[in-house]
Amino acid sequence: MANLTPKEIISELDKYIIGQHKAKRAVAIALRNRWRRQQVPDDLRDEIAPKNIIMIGPTGVGKTEIARRLSRLAQSPFIKVEASKFTEVGYVGRDVESMVRDLTEIAVNMIKAEESEKVMVKARENAEERILDLLLPSRREEPVSETPDQEKKPDVMSTTPNYQDATREKLRQLLRSGKLDERVVELETSSRGNLPVIEVLSATGIEEMEFNIKEMFGNMFPKKTKKQKMKIPEALEILTQEESQRLIDMDQVTRMAKERVEQSGIIFIDEIDKITGRESYTGPDVSREGVQRDLLPIVEGTTVTTKHGMVQTDHILFIAAGAFHSSKPSDLIPELQGRFPIRVELDSLGKEEFIRILQEPRNALVKQYHALMKTEGLDLIFEPEAIIEIAQIAESVNTRTENIGARRLYTVMEKLLEDISFDASEMKENQIIINREYVTEKLREVVKDEDLSRYIL
Repeated sequence: MANLTPKEIISELDKYIIGQHKAKRAVAIALRNRWRRQQVPDDLRDEIAPKNIIMIGPTGVGKTEIARRLSRLAQSPFIKVEASKFTEVGYVGRDVESMVRDLTEIAVNMIKAEESEKVMVKARENAEERILDLLLPSRREEPVSETPDQEKKPDVMSTTPNYQDATREKLRQLLRSGKLDERVVELETSSRGNLPVIEVLSATGIEEMEFNIKEMFGNMFPKKTKKQKMKIPEALEILTQEESQRLIDMDQVTRMAKERVEQSGIIFIDEIDKITGRESYTGPDVSREGVQRDLLPIVEGTTVTTKHGMVQTDHILFIAAGAFHSSKPSDLIPELQGRFPIRVELDSLGKEEFIRILQEPRNALVKQYHALMKTEGLDLIFEPEAIIEIAQIAESVNTRTENIGARRLYTVMEKLLEDISFDASEMKENQIIINREYVTEKLREVVKDEDLSRYIL
């Protein structure tokens, strides 16, 4: 990340997302500013707040994908939440602080995975030793004979250290070469019994209370162990995981995870337009303005209690998104508007963008279907005219029905290739060419009938 300039960040995003240059430019600057902030003197660093972003645009134009790819690029903890799932404090439902708790949990798992990679070699070696102990147990002490005059003759072969070491090394070579993969060993694994289920009703922090209760009862009840018979590769995998857990310092993992959340966490709040207030709306529903007021201190910067400790949200980057069909960003409460200083409008997608989306990105739909059919020994080839026709149909259906952006391509492609996907495993052909005539034939009836296309496409 330190080496990526805003232009390079946009170039990386271009590999997966077509168009939307203004949105890419905004997030590239926001990401680069994080690196810049780390370079300034300490006394000024805490004063530099992240520039949160609101993305405005219809569904299916790339809002979520931009945020998700940005987090992968920065290797930052990332979570996507729907604003409409949260309720005002005092109502039953998720409180807004749960997004920070979930983000912290994601960061802990991320750091844990990174640390596991570092100790994997040592963990594998330790697991091998434990497998060898199962295959070649050390000689137990012989019971004392009841008649002293009868002396037990020692087993010279089993008590000689050199013999034991040579046998162990021979088994190690067989284990590493895979010649013992069919051997079955008995492994003692730990498992907790079923913990009692307790429901607690509380205005806030229900999720946190659930974690604490599980931990409390988990420590009160002893661990149960059970013996399982399994093949050596499976046992080796389980023992490697156990050993890696022992080698990892969880206190250090927690500290690093909290720091990463506070310094580089990204929270993507989708459907923020659904919590804008409506003056004409009356009824018993949860106050939308109340959710905004609960959200405000999180975005503004506060301290949230999590099972891993206190987490500050001052420097978490918040990216909000919404279609804003029946409302506008100015309908948000003024305090919340001020916390999202950057507004970016995303463009609707048309035929030209659909043609590019089908072919250019690394995860393009045409490439996906080609790879899927390749598993059946079938070479699926799309002619350029066929791709143009698919894009034309997707744009036409979006215009006549709901505009769901690039997601329309998924439904069109799935309907188009339904027969091929079903029969691919039994087809004798090695190659199938999708041309314009094939697309027209398969989708003619559906596209012609508007009511039918509304349900199917």
